[in-house]
Amino acid sequence: MKATLIMVGKTDGGAYESLLDDYVGRLGHYVRLDVLTIPSVRNAKSLGIDVQKRKEGEAILGLLSEKDVVVLLDECGKERSSVEFARWLEGKCLNARNLVFVIGGPYGFSKDVYDRGDERISLSRMTFSHQMVRVIFAEQLYRAFTIMRGEGYHHE
Repeated sequence: MKATLIMVGKTDGGAYESLLDDYVGRLGHYVRLDVLTIPSVRNAKSLGIDVQKRKEGEAILGLLSEKDVVVLLDECGKERSSVEFARWLEGKCLNARNLVFVIGGPYGFSKDVYDRGDERISLSRMTFSHQMVRVIFAEQLYRAFTIMRGEGYHHE
């Protein structure tokens, strides 16, 4: 299985970027994770939210293939514990060739992206900055693989 993480907008700040790179590097022991960054929409403030979401959506959809299993990170998605997420991911590893996780822009996803998504997951009912979500998700993905392998990273 191959995994892809699509993010809207660059990761700001060296600390976030360093943490994200660290977890992506760690994940290399378990899965090939491609990280793709879609540039932020130019002049977004003057365009309005719907236009911004549509433009981001077009860019996201342009990176997807028909065979991709698309998982949207969305505040209204299904919440899982780390162990539940690991079990869910294990099932996906067996059945999906390319699992694509998408972190949208500040206003979420366009209707077209929601329609294309196969599943939605939520990291928490709390709201995090998009910078934090990237790191938290990468850490949870790493944690899930260590749980699947029975390694000692996760403690219960």
